[in-house]
Amino acid sequence: MRPYVFERPGTVEDAVRRSGDGTAFLAGGTTLVDLMKLEVMTPGRVLDLNRLPLHGIEAAGDGLRIGALERMSEVAADPRVRRGYPMLSQALESSASGQLRNMASIGGNLLQRTRCGYFREVSTPCNKRQPGSGCLAINGENRMHAVLGTSDSCVATHPSDLAVALVALDAKVRLRGRDGGRTVELRDFYPLPGDTPHREHDLRPGELLTEVLVPRLDWARHSLYLKVRDRQSYEFALSSAAVAVRTAGNTIVESRVAVGGMGTRPWRLPAVERALAGRPATEASYTAAAATAVDGARPLRHNAFKPALMKRTIVRALLELERTR
Repeated sequence: MRPYVFERPGTVEDAVRRSGDGTAFLAGGTTLVDLMKLEVMTPGRVLDLNRLPLHGIEAAGDGLRIGALERMSEVAADPRVRRGYPMLSQALESSASGQLRNMASIGGNLLQRTRCGYFREVSTPCNKRQPGSGCLAINGENRMHAVLGTSDSCVATHPSDLAVALVALDAKVRLRGRDGGRTVELRDFYPLPGDTPHREHDLRPGELLTEVLVPRLDWARHSLYLKVRDRQSYEFALSSAAVAVRTAGNTIVESRVAVGGMGTRPWRLPAVERALAGRPATEASYTAAAATAVDGARPLRHNAFKPALMKRTIVRALLELERTR
């Protein structure tokens, strides 16, 4: 790890004012510290945000507000989250380990860097780490890599479980910078890699993610997050699905479906949602709708199993949700 200056700003405005080139923000540190040790990230200044007033979980008539510095474990355990948005609690509880969830922040989770091994190994080319250097994953070890939203420059999978559930719920993030604040739809916050995979989010220089806004959705009480992985704990998703369904009798009126472990960003599936609308809540309907999920998929040598796994994950998640009705 290279030497750096460590500072603790007392206000959001102070943190934004002190930020600049070569500055990194520290919340839980569960990603930043790892990458600094590997010298993937080498900031000259680290600003500790933990004194800032970016905590709190509030449930109001228009939805849920979660401060960016709330710890993952605290949000997962909150009764209002567990009762009103179970897919959020389940996504958080399936992430990392208990110890990391006690440290990691909500904002940090949404801004975590990819777990691609080529990105984390500084001796190898990586377009995310060094634009224009190449992507070894395309023809290399790519079992865990994306099949949706990829480009000839990058096939890295987005790592966050929480972001998948939030995208399914049409969540937004509030950002604060030198020019004031703005609110961005989370689904628009993560750009596709294209020719600029080093642009992983829509944060402008010096901006802070201050809170997450989850709009009110009464039928989100009937939701579920399912994660498929190589081992039960402390592992990233091979495939995951966040699903919510509103029914009238046995007929699906509307739904929300998003997947993780498959895309270069959290991947909402509006075609699947449209295919479910008006259909009976049966395995046959789920299977037919899930078939549309793989449109545009570009599997690689070692992850050619993923499109089929994605369809099975969606069907299984919908069936498990149906059993809770």
